Amino acid sequence: MQLGQPLLLGSTTALATAAVVFSTQAVHAQSAEDFLDAGVEKGESGDFQEAIADFNKALIIDAQSASAYYYRGSAKVALGDHQGAIADFNKALAINPQYADAYRTRGITKELIDDLTGACADWRKASSLGVQDAAGWVKDQCQ
Repeated sequence: MQLGQPLLLGSTTALATAAVVFSTQAVHAQSAEDFLDAGVEKGESGDFQEAIADFNKALIIDAQSASAYYYRGSAKVALGDHQGAIADFNKALAINPQYADAYRTRGITKELIDDLTGACADWRKASSLGVQDAAGWVKDQCQ
């Protein structure tokens, strides 16, 4: 047996395996929170399609992220996809029934599609959870 030969072959295989493992880990190194933060930044700069792509990635990692559904819904509102936005707000609220901003923003979205009854119900709930501007909307627009 030659010295070094089996070790070299074993090392080569081990190095190749390690390279695959580390490159796979690098792809998954970003957390749902990382994608959520990136999506919020893109949304704030007006790049709503890319923001939605980041929120989708966050949801692949953490399907129970109420925040990712909320922010994706907000981006959909900005793009005019009101029904898609409402569906996302519904998912956020199913995960976290105390998500006051989701009620507020779902209410705004319902108002945009002329569902004032639904908007008022959401604003009342948001107001009961402490959202100040929602109380004003209830007072001004809801009977």
